[in-house]
Amino acid sequence: MFSAQDSLWMAQALRLAERGLYTTSPNPRVGCVLVREGSVVGEGWHERAGEPHAEVHALQAAGDAARGATAYVTLEPCSHHGRTPPCADALLRAGVARVVVAVQDPNPEVAGQGIAKLRAAGIEVEGGLMEAAARELNSGFFARMARGIPWVRSKIAASLDGRTALNNGASKWITGDAARQDVQHWRARSCAVLTGIGTVLADDPQLNVRGIGTSHQPLRAVVDSRLQTPPNARLLQQLPSHVSGAGGEGRVLIYTATQDAQKIAALEQAGARVVVLPETHGQVDVAAVLRDLAARGCNEVLVEAGSKLNGALFKAGLVDELVLYLAPQLLGDMARGMAQLGELTSLDQRVELEWKDMRHVGKDLRIVARVKKG
Repeated sequence: MFSAQDSLWMAQALRLAERGLYTTSPNPRVGCVLVREGSVVGEGWHERAGEPHAEVHALQAAGDAARGATAYVTLEPCSHHGRTPPCADALLRAGVARVVVAVQDPNPEVAGQGIAKLRAAGIEVEGGLMEAAARELNSGFFARMARGIPWVRSKIAASLDGRTALNNGASKWITGDAARQDVQHWRARSCAVLTGIGTVLADDPQLNVRGIGTSHQPLRAVVDSRLQTPPNARLLQQLPSHVSGAGGEGRVLIYTATQDAQKIAALEQAGARVVVLPETHGQVDVAAVLRDLAARGCNEVLVEAGSKLNGALFKAGLVDELVLYLAPQLLGDMARGMAQLGELTSLDQRVELEWKDMRHVGKDLRIVARVKKG
């Protein structure tokens, strides 16, 4: 049984883990608190991939006070040599007496081995405290490890009657400034922002993170079956030199089903990386797009697209979560909808959701809903 104090310290570890919300990919967000005789002697969180993990930061802060302490860790300590040494070994060397783990690491290279190593050395290990919260914080990492595709979150801005643009394509702006600023946080926590060629041609978006004080920039990915992306599109423009990822090869990925060498060369000359994937009825296989993004280490993908790509993803059962900004206005039945699902002839074919969160963002309503599966 866990005590109230155990819950208090694990909650603190989870708050620390959240500090890596924008920066840890492709690694998970992890926090660690070291407690000895009722007092915190060290704490830390994983800040960036390739840098020390949460346990190492906490142990460095604690020094000799770590001996005999209890370590509260939001994810099972790693047991393998990756870009950094095993955290389980660091805890053993420090002489901690007890380790409380929120959730087992889904990475096959760990998957219980860190816990087993600690127990084999005589350290008391307990798991499962605040497991749901720890999984929620790393939904993308768990998704990628379990199924080989990222956690897919579709962001849609719409009128109260579910319309995203007028019939002529006009859509700026349905939602207000506060909602558009709120979207920046969803972009910043994502490994990639995915859109379709229709959005690129209609809106010429940048799809980068701006105005929220982080240097993280996600990959920008375009589903463009026939390679219609203009080489001078704004999303192909170089990021400022002070922004992380600026100038890196392949910061913009264009997924296509054509092997037109001339178009590929023009886009790659403009700074994109073109990825040719299998087609389905003349269109890029969207499941293959997500598998490729997962192979590149993407945990969370934010979809900012029109009704065609959203429809393809929903129909394929690939969307996990919907972030919907509803504006207090009506655009009428001739305006464009959220997702092209085709005609449904039975209610069994509908996409069912469950509410997760609802709140006002400026003048608009933000709804977060999960897609029911299975």
